[in-house]
Amino acid sequence: MDKYRETPIFQKSEELLQTLRTIMDFIPEDNGFLLSTKEHILENIYTIQAKLAGAHEVILWDIKMENAALIRKCARELMVLQHSLKMFDFAEVEYYKIVRRQLDEFRQLFREWVATFDPKHFVVDEWGLFNPPGIPQDYEQSDDELDFLDDDDDDF
Repeated sequence: MDKYRETPIFQKSEELLQTLRTIMDFIPEDNGFLLSTKEHILENIYTIQAKLAGAHEVILWDIKMENAALIRKCARELMVLQHSLKMFDFAEVEYYKIVRRQLDEFRQLFREWVATFDPKHFVVDEWGLFNPPGIPQDYEQSDDELDFLDDDDDDF
C-alpha cells in the first residue's frame, strides 16, 4: 500500500523534510514573521509528499500531471523562501543552502519521475489544462481509448 515511500523521489522528499524540520527548529518563537514563514515552508513540503503519494496511486495521466504541477509549485516556493528567511533576519539562513541543493537533486528525480507517466492512460480533461500532448481541448474520446481501465477502477 505504501510503495510510493520506496521511490527515490519520495525518499528525497523525506530527506528534505528532515532538513527543513532541523532548520525550522532554530526559528525563534517570538518572531511572528519567521513563524509564518516556517508554517509556509512546512506546508509546502507536506503538500509535496501528499501529492507524490496521490500521484503514485492513480494511473490517469491528467491526475498525475495535476499532482506534478502542484509539486513543482511547492518546490519552487521552497526554493525562494530562503529570501523570506533572510528578509526577516533569520540567523541561521545560511543552512538553507542545504535545502536548495536538495531541491536541485529533487528536481532531477522529478523530471525522471514525470517521464514515466503514460500519456495513453488519460481521460480528457474537460478544463483543457492537463490533456496529454497532441490532445486538443475539444477532443472527443472514444470508449475504446479507455480500455486501460478495469471495470472496477475508481481512479477518475
